[in-house]
Amino acid sequence: QVQLLQSGGGLVQDGGSLRLSCATSERTFLYYTLGWFRQAPGKEREFLAGLFNGGLQTKVADNVKGRFTVARNGADNTMYLQMDNLKPEDTGIYKCAAKPRGDREWTYWGQGAQVTVSS
Repeated sequence: QVQLLQSGGGLVQDGGSLRLSCATSERTFLYYTLGWFRQAPGKEREFLAGLFNGGLQTKVADNVKGRFTVARNGADNTMYLQMDNLKPEDTGIYKCAAKPRGDREWTYWGQGAQVTVSS
């Protein structure tokens, strides 16, 4: 069983920063791919960033590259999403997710966190 426990989120002004956390187990990092997703109001869920191969590789979507960073803290088995220079269009529900390596479907999901960026 994979557990993903999220923390972070909230309200921030245009240009501000937030950090989201997704705590899980070492086993999850070893055997699963981890990712961050966002669902904005009226839009489909989109992939933002991910950790591959135990966190040795990262990927960030082009539309947030340069502003969002994904990283792993091995000491506490937590994946972070650092979001800088936030914009009102970044508003949405953010969720972390995990899938077995090689699978296409994201199987496990965190509880989600609301991020609201005010103009």
